[in-house]
Amino acid sequence: MKNSLVLSPEFKDKTVKFAEILAKFNRIHSLTNYKNIDEQILDSIAPIEIFDIKDAKVAIDVGSGAGFPAIFLAMIMNECEWHLFEPNAKKSSFLSYAKVALNLQNLTVHSQKIENSNKFHADLITSRALMKTPQLIKICNGFYDKSTKFLLYKGSSVNEELGDIKAEIYNNKNRNYILMENIC
Repeated sequence: MKNSLVLSPEFKDKTVKFAEILAKFNRIHSLTNYKNIDEQILDSIAPIEIFDIKDAKVAIDVGSGAGFPAIFLAMIMNECEWHLFEPNAKKSSFLSYAKVALNLQNLTVHSQKIENSNKFHADLITSRALMKTPQLIKICNGFYDKSTKFLLYKGSSVNEELGDIKAEIYNNKNRNYILMENIC
């Protein structure tokens, strides 16, 4: 594991504001059932301490939902252009609102499935427990090449799911962080 990540006061302020916005939207739209947002935020940013991903210039998050992990990665990796794909209208509306409220100028919300979008190259593709890895790789076709890194947040069945796919796996309690490279 790399050195411990030092979080800026600005990051902490933005996460407090995010939690307030999420609570407000959650009362009406039921976006997530997380009880402890701080745990989810720490889970979202943990891979920055584990893997070499901070050099990404363009990143995609597939199935962004309520913004975990992408919003928090975008706060820290603020030189990276983040594209969040979320086809659910209430979730993409929430993400758009959070982007403006948190002044995340490096973030673009796409209210559609990634496979229906115009293709562009990403240095990093993230996803948190959206679908099985082979299907995720398939729907991301056209957005990656051999240099693209995939950062996936998975549960306990990760080894069966990966099959022959080569990956670096870091386990922390019930979470497996997966980094895959040279996918083609």
